[in-house]
Amino acid sequence: MTKTHNLFISHSWQYPNAYDSLCNLLNNRDYFYYNNYSVPKDDPVHTNGTDKELTEAIYNRLRLCHVVLILGGVYSTYSKWINKEITIANNKFLIPKPIIGIKPRGQVNVSSVVQDNALKIANWNTESIVTAIRNHSKT
Repeated sequence: MTKTHNLFISHSWQYPNAYDSLCNLLNNRDYFYYNNYSVPKDDPVHTNGTDKELTEAIYNRLRLCHVVLILGGVYSTYSKWINKEITIANNKFLIPKPIIGIKPRGQVNVSSVVQDNALKIANWNTESIVTAIRNHSKT
């Protein structure tokens, strides 16, 4: 029986295509099931909430997750929220949430922040990502 992985997919809403492409890779993988606990773009907390409310929303979603995926584009180094998500995943739980960095499609470089905090950097292909999730998912 295949288990369902609870994922938090960290990303920048300034680059929604990468997030959508990653979700498509996972959605189209046979025998891989997951729940996506990312903060949706149209969530009122994301669009109208305060920093404190968004931080709380991120914490509440991360606490349900087995693993955190972070798209490793260079923008991740400078993203205030991606850095907060990493801090929450590493420091706000008794057992830190495992972080998997994902090398952006067609790129060689990965954000130094992602590189420094990820247990694994997966290549941009379905098998690399799914294998990393299965190997590091805390269920």
